[in-house]
Amino acid sequence: MEHAHDPVLPFVEALLAREDITPTAFGRLAIGDPRLVPDLRNGRELRRLTRERVFRFITNFASAYTPP
Repeated sequence: MEHAHDPVLPFVEALLAREDITPTAFGRLAIGDPRLVPDLRNGRELRRLTRERVFRFITNFASAYTPP
């Protein structure tokens, strides 16, 4: 049975591929949840405010993230 995916997932996947960031690091940086991406891939649906936080992180990623 295939899960329905949250609308944010394609945007997350695109950022992961483009920016060479791990799923765990993305989740931790975006909302403090290292399981975010695996959970989204397994069908997790985000609440509206959480989804907005993820979209905001994606939008601001280039200026907000400085590699260690």
